[in-house]
Amino acid sequence: MAELRWNPLIKDWVMIASHRQNRPQMPKDWCPFCPGSGKVPDHFTVHKYDNDFPALSQNPPVPDDVETEIYKTKPSYGKCEVILYSPEHTITLPELPESHIRELVDLWTERFTEISSDENIKYVFIFENRGDVVGVTMPHPHGQIYGYSVIPKKVELELASCKEHFEEKHSCLICDMLRDERDAGSRIIFENDDFIVFLPFYCEYPYGIYIAAKRHIQNLTQFTDAERDSLAKTLKEAAGTLDSLFDYNFPYMMCMYQNPVNSEDVSDYYHFHIAFYPPMRSADKVKFNASSETGAWAHCNPTAPEEKAIELRAAHEKFLSKNK
Repeated sequence: MAELRWNPLIKDWVMIASHRQNRPQMPKDWCPFCPGSGKVPDHFTVHKYDNDFPALSQNPPVPDDVETEIYKTKPSYGKCEVILYSPEHTITLPELPESHIRELVDLWTERFTEISSDENIKYVFIFENRGDVVGVTMPHPHGQIYGYSVIPKKVELELASCKEHFEEKHSCLICDMLRDERDAGSRIIFENDDFIVFLPFYCEYPYGIYIAAKRHIQNLTQFTDAERDSLAKTLKEAAGTLDSLFDYNFPYMMCMYQNPVNSEDVSDYYHFHIAFYPPMRSADKVKFNASSETGAWAHCNPTAPEEKAIELRAAHEKFLSKNK
């Protein structure tokens, strides 16, 4: 079974993909993402790999005949890709050279453009799950790209807030957020000519850093060549900062927010940013999303962003000193 089902309570679509439950457990001595597996080229730097068990497909099956007046279904149309960061099985993003990560940025950009060319796709979501704490079963360094046929609810809410702010203030909400963060200074981890890395004022996770473009742009295709180099450097340092906090590979969910595609023009009021959602609240304690966060979307951060920013700035300096 693979279909979208409508949740009338929050006006959102849920992906039902029961076929993914039967994904095989990979043997410990074999990895499909490693050269020699027969699944990927023998030589590559970064590589696009079509997901073997996609939740979305450009040739989806007809939904089951279960609709009612309230409960709607629609085909699970979309695209699911895996992006391999390296042929090396155990290397991590911060360990890759900046020139290598630049190739990753270029591949993300290429795939954003290609997936956007399908007029049935409305949102292209680039993300990475890292660590077994967030459910990763394949340790080989990789991220994913989903092309959705609908705009996800969280993005829909962000867009509505940004549009409302623009109509009232005639300015970009995220540009104004960056101004406030820079004025405060206490939550900024580091910045360069093109990006600012910070713990936002409202941070939901103790170490939930954001990366935002300083220039008001909406997606990867709008970056200059220098900005692509800068993004590669910024990603390396941001992930390296998290790893340097407690000297181990820090688990996280990394999510890239860009404008919708084949939809309304949002260039006046939406702004490229990346959010990290790391589940750890200390070196050995997990910040679980319990009833309040999951059931009511009422997040509670047990730490002050201004205090955690001090830790992260120290970790950033530690990472830089190790990588001189």
